[in-house]
Amino acid sequence: MTRSALLALISSAALTGAGMLVFGPFAHGQIGDFAKQEHGRQLVAAGDCVACHTAEDGNPFAGNRPIETPFGTIYSANITPDAETGIGAWTEAQFYRAMHDGIASDGRKLYPAFPYPWFTKATREDVDDIRAYLRTLEPVRSVQRPNEFPWPLNHRVAMEGWNSLFFTPGEFKPDMNKSAEWNRGAYLVEGLAHCGACHTPKDVFGAAKTSQSYQGSEIQNWFAPNLTGDSRTGLGGWSEQDIVAFLKTGRNDRTTAYGPMAAVVKDSTSKMTDGDLKAIAIYLKSLAASPAEAPSAPAANVMSAGKNIYTDQCSACHQLGGDGVKNMFPSLKGSAAVQSHQPFSVVRLVLNGGHAASGPGNPNMLSMPSFGWKLSDREIAAVTTYIRNAWGNKADPVAPDDVKALRDSVEAKTSAY
Repeated sequence: MTRSALLALISSAALTGAGMLVFGPFAHGQIGDFAKQEHGRQLVAAGDCVACHTAEDGNPFAGNRPIETPFGTIYSANITPDAETGIGAWTEAQFYRAMHDGIASDGRKLYPAFPYPWFTKATREDVDDIRAYLRTLEPVRSVQRPNEFPWPLNHRVAMEGWNSLFFTPGEFKPDMNKSAEWNRGAYLVEGLAHCGACHTPKDVFGAAKTSQSYQGSEIQNWFAPNLTGDSRTGLGGWSEQDIVAFLKTGRNDRTTAYGPMAAVVKDSTSKMTDGDLKAIAIYLKSLAASPAEAPSAPAANVMSAGKNIYTDQCSACHQLGGDGVKNMFPSLKGSAAVQSHQPFSVVRLVLNGGHAASGPGNPNMLSMPSFGWKLSDREIAAVTTYIRNAWGNKADPVAPDDVKALRDSVEAKTSAY
């Protein structure tokens, strides 16, 4: 080897060594940061943050999505790392305080439309990882619109009283008598996934009725169904695999996701790991059914009229026996969603139609056509009553006035936007 070649080799080795000394800790920090960011991305998916913090046709996570509450409309915050209008200037402590205590960086009390009563259960490590991921997003300047609340709710001091009555901060505490999978499922369902925010009814103050946890609730003119072990209206007849398949693809042999749940599958649960979905299934299957009153029997003439309409309008897809067509049209026979305590979802689908959940595991997006333009309120009441009580199903009959009220409500909200 020549002298010049030897010197070049020594210089190269020296530079490589220096690079390892100088950039090694930096590279290690980057690897560590990436692990936190990737874990945070998974947690953001579990929390379905994009759903509330992305306006229609807006930038992801830039906020200003209108969120309807019984008390007015609130506009979601920008959670991109923009320093002025987002959370770019927030410290880890400030971000954790918002998630854990419902307090913004400037000390304002947050409204529980931001589900801090559930997010409070997240660990500090998980919250820090969520922030780490959000800081990787493209900063977007987006000034939050003022909320549309009447007095005195437009003054956040009102939240002092609400929190004292209905909010108990505290991270999730595992049950040592349960398995690790059960505890993981409980941590997700009770915390970041905040399933109870939709599936638990609320009182007049907008607080969850904990005595009726996961027994189903009206939301946005749909009905988030019962998640307890009730065999007729809940998950009592579902297997763990049924739940996993539904959350992963928006479909199983029992039902198909439409409405708000279709969006949850698309943006959240379809992006979760199979392990987390199984843990959720294990936890949900442990929820005991609560005693329920037997539904009222429908009138014979209503059932007869409903059957005729069903045969003419619905049976081509859902079959005469209500069995549907596997992987195409959902079964109505034995469907917990069809037999829900409140008929909002089945009536809404007949009235307005809807798009089934679509994602990597279920790419073929099927639509339920609207029948509201061709069927009267009385006809829709008859056919939905029939569907809710045929083939062994049992549920309260639907009144024409119920259909009219839902039709008017949907039309009013559609015209508002």
